[in-house]
Amino acid sequence: MNFLAHIYLSGENEDILLGNFIADMVKGRQIDNFHQGIVDGIMLHRKIDTFTDTHPIVDQSKMRLRNKYRLYAGVVVDMYYDHYLARYWNEYSRYALTRFVKEAYNILLKNYFLLPVRAKNVLPYMVSSNWLVNYADLDHMEKYFIGMSQRTPFKSGIENAVEDLKLNYEAFEDEFRTFFPELLAYVEMQGISHLHHKKIR
Repeated sequence: MNFLAHIYLSGENEDILLGNFIADMVKGRQIDNFHQGIVDGIMLHRKIDTFTDTHPIVDQSKMRLRNKYRLYAGVVVDMYYDHYLARYWNEYSRYALTRFVKEAYNILLKNYFLLPVRAKNVLPYMVSSNWLVNYADLDHMEKYFIGMSQRTPFKSGIENAVEDLKLNYEAFEDEFRTFFPELLAYVEMQGISHLHHKKIR
């Protein structure tokens, strides 16, 4: 899952949110630089990634893209799923997306001094471009994929990923809608309280 889903799955705990946000930017012994609450968030992020990466429904989504994007198929699917979460946000949260995202940005900015260097570099772009809200918009998604393609060490082709999303929009949406409630249930089994969630039927 990508940034929006990880923040959504952090519940009401600021430390968990911080850890969940920075997890991919914390390597090896760097985890020792953080107190236990943030470490718990890092570990939750890694559990979410393992659950997602080994889930058969997510694998269906990735298989549709693997021949074209190879190692980046999973990254593309993560972005697709954040798009659906943002687009249908009102089905999953009792709070408006703009309010939820504003509060998340405020938590991250308030704790900016705690973030690893890479996260400090990413966060200003995230806030100024309002990534988390704009995931709902396909034109913005295309810009994000183009930016990502320019940072890959070899030609990935992911600048074209929005075209594949449009081509198979209903199939990816069905897979997201089937998978996401299972992920939410898994995270709740880890003891995370989600007071902002709506019940997903």
